[in-house]
Amino acid sequence: MKEKIVSIENVSFTYENKKVLENIYFTIPKGSFVGLIGPNGGGKTTLIKLILGLEKPDTGSIKLFGEPMNRFSAWNKIGYVSQKANTFNKGFPATVFEVVSMGLTAKIGYLKFFTRKHKEKIHQALQQVDMEAYVYENIGNLSGGQQQRIFIARSLVSDPELLILDEPTVGVDHKNVQRFYDLLDQLNLKQGITMLMVTHDTGTITEQATHIACLNKTLYFHGKRAEYKSLTEKDLSQLYGHQVNIVKHDH
Repeated sequence: MKEKIVSIENVSFTYENKKVLENIYFTIPKGSFVGLIGPNGGGKTTLIKLILGLEKPDTGSIKLFGEPMNRFSAWNKIGYVSQKANTFNKGFPATVFEVVSMGLTAKIGYLKFFTRKHKEKIHQALQQVDMEAYVYENIGNLSGGQQQRIFIARSLVSDPELLILDEPTVGVDHKNVQRFYDLLDQLNLKQGITMLMVTHDTGTITEQATHIACLNKTLYFHGKRAEYKSLTEKDLSQLYGHQVNIVKHDH
C-alpha cells in the first residue's frame, strides 16, 4: 500500500453556524494526482484550508505525511498555488526572479541574503516550468498562462512533495490550458510530486488525474479515475443537486 501524504478521518467543519463539511474521510496516496470537484459552496476551498492548517476541524483528525496536524512542522513539503494567483495585480513592480524567490522566505527568512545556492534553486524552479528565459522580466508583462507557471515555480523552489492548486486554470486562455496540464503531468509523473487540484473543469481533470474526489459538504465519491468515469448522469446529478449532462472533451 502506498504511503498516505494526507489522511483525513471523520472531519466536520462549521462556519457561522452553517455546516460546511460533514464526516469527511479522505486520503491522498503518495505519487497520485487527485482532482477535487463539486459545486460552488460545496466546501472544496475549506477542505484545502484544513489541509494547510489555516482552519481547524470541529471534529475528526488530519495527518500530513503520517504526522498529526498539531505536531506537523515540515510545511516546506507542501506547495500551494491559490485561487488569488489568477487575479494578480499586473502593476505589481516585481521581476519573475523576485516572485519566485518569495517561495524561499519560509526557509531562509525575510531579511536574509540569497546565496549562490538559493539563486540556483530559483533558476532550477523556472527551468521546471519552462520559464527561465523570463527570469528578469516584470511579472506584469506576462500572460495569464505564463504567470501561472511562475506561481508554480514559486511553490516548487522549496522542493515540495505535495502541490496543492486551487482553480489554477481560471483566467488562463484555452490555448494554454492543455500546456498547463502537460506541465502538471510532467511534475507528477516524471518528478514524483503528489498533487491535489481543485477545479470545475471536470471534462479535462477526469482525463488527467489519477484519482477523483467529488465533494458537496460530504464526500460523495473518492476513487480512481476509471471508477469515476463509470458513474452515470444520474449519479452526478445526485452529487451536484441538479441535472448534469456528461460532455466529452477532446484534447
